[in-house]
Amino acid sequence: MTITTQAKKITESKPFYALTGAGDFAVEKARAYASTVQDKAETVARELPEKAKGYASTVQDKAETVARELPEKAKGYAADAAPRVTRLYDDLASRGRKVVSRVSGEAALELTEVSETAEPAIAAKSTTKRTGRARATARS
Repeated sequence: MTITTQAKKITESKPFYALTGAGDFAVEKARAYASTVQDKAETVARELPEKAKGYASTVQDKAETVARELPEKAKGYAADAAPRVTRLYDDLASRGRKVVSRVSGEAALELTEVSETAEPAIAAKSTTKRTGRARATARS
C-alpha cells in the first residue's frame, strides 16, 4: 500500500474525525476564554483610575483620622503606663536596695574576717624580718 493510500485511509476514519473535532472544540473554547479575559482586562483598565482614586481617598481619610486621634491616644497610653512604670521602678529600687544591703553586709563581714586572719600572719612576718635584721647586724 502506498503512502497516499494509507493517508487517505487514516483521514477518512472515524477516530481521525473525532480527534480533529476535539482539537477544533478546544481551540474554540480557548478563543472564547481569551476574548472573555481580554474584555475583563479592558473593563478593569477603564475602572482602575476611578477605583484607585477612591482607595487613595479612603486611605487618606483614615490616615488623617489616625493623625488627629494619635496625640490623645498617646496621652492615654502614657497615662495608663505611668503608674505601672512607677510601680515597677519602685519595686526594682526596693529590690536593689535589699541586694546592696545584703552584699555590703556580707562584704563587711568578709572584710572583718579577712583582716582578723591576716593580722597575726602580718605580725609574724614583721617580727621575723626584725629579728633577721637584728641578727645580721649583730654578726657584722
